[in-house]
Amino acid sequence: MMSDKPVIGFIGLGFMGHGMARNLRLKGYELWVKGRANRGPVESLLSIGAHEAASPQEMAEKCDIIHICLSNSAQIEAVMRAPDGILAGARPGLIVIDTSTANPGSTEVLAAELAAKGGHFVDAPLGGTPVQAEAGQLSAMVGCEAAVFDRVAPVIGSWAARATRIGPVGSGHKMKLLMNFISLSYGALFSEVVVLGAKVGISAQTIREVISPSRMGNGFFETFMGYVVDRNRDSHKFSIANAAKDLRYLNDMASDANMMNIMAAAAQHYYSHAVATGHEQDYVPMLSDLVGALNGVDMEDAVAKGMTGA
Repeated sequence: MMSDKPVIGFIGLGFMGHGMARNLRLKGYELWVKGRANRGPVESLLSIGAHEAASPQEMAEKCDIIHICLSNSAQIEAVMRAPDGILAGARPGLIVIDTSTANPGSTEVLAAELAAKGGHFVDAPLGGTPVQAEAGQLSAMVGCEAAVFDRVAPVIGSWAARATRIGPVGSGHKMKLLMNFISLSYGALFSEVVVLGAKVGISAQTIREVISPSRMGNGFFETFMGYVVDRNRDSHKFSIANAAKDLRYLNDMASDANMMNIMAAAAQHYYSHAVATGHEQDYVPMLSDLVGALNGVDMEDAVAKGMTGA
């Protein structure tokens, strides 16, 4: 029934991966998934007809296209190179689409290793939120050969509203790091703004009221302030651990390019401090609480006072 469509594999069923995999299955693709400690997402996909692979190697033997959606390059390298990894089962024509935010240098090496087996590596990091992942409305920044892009575009279209080919392998991950450089620097900047506001008598509520409708308002500001003002923990679900990792990769990329990058280094210090003090599983907007604590301000208390006009 589905023989006209490539068989798809998916490794990494977290906040983003579950929605992406679900959309692939709902669009009629035969889907193989790799189990994980948290069985919830796996069982959800099995209930709509997905199959479970015992290993990445088995998945590579059964699938035409495998998606990876993991947290960092070390995890991606392990899935690719393990004794029962993707490379162990790779055959000519296999396509691996890495939707993680990864180190471009690692991506380029893995691409060469897969190419030696006759396969194609595609980096397609994501723009968007878990809600957009479930709705199939993500964006993708794609790095691969033009001919490979033509083959994977319909598949990516199952979970993305927009896919842009940036250039050769690795360029998608480079573009994603540039994007996250902007967003995560916003996170550090907005944290300083709301704490400084609290110290000089301007409430976070007032800051949101003034900035939101201005040219400086944006989607990131809205979800960030959804935590700061409304204390909605789930307003912006991107972990500080991933933020610190992405800025580390960005700083590595700048170093490799022999570039002075003061802004990126400054932003990284905040996230590194947050990780070092045990807040790696907090979400990015919670950085505002840590910056507050560094400056003698309890942001939750300050926001409560702002609500009462105290």
